[in-house]
Amino acid sequence: MEHYRKTSHCTYDIKYHLVWITKYRKPVITGKIAMRTRELIRLVCQSNEIEILAGHVGTDHIHMLVSVPPYLSASKLVQYIKGNTSRKLQMEYKELNKQFWGQHLWARGYFVASSGNVTDEVIKEYIQNQDLQEKNKLDNFEIV
Repeated sequence: MEHYRKTSHCTYDIKYHLVWITKYRKPVITGKIAMRTRELIRLVCQSNEIEILAGHVGTDHIHMLVSVPPYLSASKLVQYIKGNTSRKLQMEYKELNKQFWGQHLWARGYFVASSGNVTDEVIKEYIQNQDLQEKNKLDNFEIV
């Protein structure tokens, strides 16, 4: 229980590694735009109770490791961040409008991987070593 977070009814440790790119992989996130992008991402995360554990703003992509509450899916998180940052950056920096048609700063997709301190093998071993009265050898879903 080194870094568990809590809500009123839940204790959790859910971490996502997120990566997304600019449309056409254009290297436009530099200087003041990069600083504002980082600031906007921090604001979105703060308003949604997301803890940023690590982050990197590249010229054409964003990498983040975040701790997320269980009621917020990875897809919703990316939707909030990409939508908010794209809209505000294009409103504030008109030079972006010349390079990105249709008000789309970010490419459509994203990468997400869950991260944690426990591997799948450790969880399986923990479940299998529970105090079991009846063991069914046909599958991995056992009855106590």
